[in-house]
Amino acid sequence: MTLELVSANRSFGGWHKQYSHQSASLDCKMRFAIFLPPQAETESVPVLYWLSGLTCSDENFMQKAGAQRLAATLGLAIVAMDSSPRGDGVADDPDGAWDFGLGAGFYLNATEAPWNKHYRMYDYLVKELPKLIEANFPVSNKRSIAGHSMGGHGALTIALKNPGRYTSVSAFSPICNPCQSPWGQKAFGNYLGKDRESWREYDSCELILGGADHIPMLVDQGDGDSFLEKELMPIQLQNAAAKAGFPLTLRMQPGYDHSYYFIASFIDEHLAFHHQALSRA
Repeated sequence: MTLELVSANRSFGGWHKQYSHQSASLDCKMRFAIFLPPQAETESVPVLYWLSGLTCSDENFMQKAGAQRLAATLGLAIVAMDSSPRGDGVADDPDGAWDFGLGAGFYLNATEAPWNKHYRMYDYLVKELPKLIEANFPVSNKRSIAGHSMGGHGALTIALKNPGRYTSVSAFSPICNPCQSPWGQKAFGNYLGKDRESWREYDSCELILGGADHIPMLVDQGDGDSFLEKELMPIQLQNAAAKAGFPLTLRMQPGYDHSYYFIASFIDEHLAFHHQALSRA
């Protein structure tokens, strides 16, 4: 598979590089970014996959989170990708809404037309992209996964559905119970159809209650987030974890909202959390 270098920037002794490639899973051209710490010049390093939220691309996290400084110290590569398939011919919300279609792939495999032609972000994240990264960059097969909002939903569900593939998972402001949230119901109804039973396999609460294998999980949520109660529902995740005996650490952060100011405030703690898990793997 041919990778096309889009940009390269020196950063904290390492490199931030942006690439595009033709995705077999999504049947379109995709873009991702990778931060390679200085240690990658002499050895293979572990990888943290970052999944962004609604409307985002690979650039939001890499430019706003401030993660590269500590990642360079810890010897941790970071991969961020677009949040949906893109390009001519890729279906979008007919009304141009920001919470569905382009920029809103929800990290699942769509089963309903016309979405099932391109919207297979789950396969892209779990199968295609890691294989591409591990074949072309000096990284190991030690992986962790994290995300924000819709991407937090994606990180949690992907980790829960793939025991042993990731050493740890964390999220900022994740959509915890999408089967019950307006964002999730709109996306699932269109991508997956009317059978709500099929929705459960992409809902973190349902997966935990269904007996998902334990994995270290850290969730940060700002209590000043305007989406807190209607869309994100962290208490539902906390209740599911308590009922199932799942090892969740949920931290409610006073005054913080849904923005990258929140993420930048706590990203170092998330990187340290993943580094500790990866070091034990």
